[in-house]
Amino acid sequence: MRCPRRNQQFLAIVILTEAKDLLLANIQMDLPRDKDYEVTIRVGDPDEVRLERGDITKYSSDAIVNAANSELLPGGGVCGAIHRAGGPAIAEECRRIRSERGPVPPGQAVATTAGRLPAKYVIHAVGPIWQGGDRGEAGVLSSCYRESMRTADELELHSIAFPAISTGIFGYPVEQAAWVAIPSLIESLQSAKHLVLVFVVLFDKATLDAFAKAAISQPKPASGHPYKVSIAHYD
Repeated sequence: MRCPRRNQQFLAIVILTEAKDLLLANIQMDLPRDKDYEVTIRVGDPDEVRLERGDITKYSSDAIVNAANSELLPGGGVCGAIHRAGGPAIAEECRRIRSERGPVPPGQAVATTAGRLPAKYVIHAVGPIWQGGDRGEAGVLSSCYRESMRTADELELHSIAFPAISTGIFGYPVEQAAWVAIPSLIESLQSAKHLVLVFVVLFDKATLDAFAKAAISQPKPASGHPYKVSIAHYD
């Protein structure tokens, strides 16, 4: 499991209001502008979603998620990095799956070996290509996260790391993707039997900021118990 960084300063925030009552412009003041940071959403005991910058290929979580294409072919961005770091065993297993099942539809996910990666599995989730937002992209993107979580839970895994699916060459706007990803992950984690820890590993600070804003702004749960959100500042 990836270890937290040292020299952290913690600022605890408890979300008590519904998202519609929050202005994103006012959230920025709570996010470090010139430092790396990590956001933790405590949704249960010990269930957590953690948002941070990093290289997903270096995570030793039980599974990492690949932002895949329907043919499960090595590509660019996160997909290419995972295949390069994991070696040919991943592509070989992807070819076997493709020959047995055909292309993987958008919104679905399949698991393979992680090859040389520190993770145990790679879960390949096929995200939507952005077409303006009125072609069902949000539903497909939510399905990517939910199906990846379901696949990991069926494998009886305890931790999983996601990239920001579809925000690269598939063109999904980062802010809108974050507002789909965060509630999908929270709801899936709450219903999981085995998963307890979800990482969202983001490439740059602008993407982290967008996902952090979505995390801070989540609606109050139906149970009436607020999510506890903490921000760890790195010196």
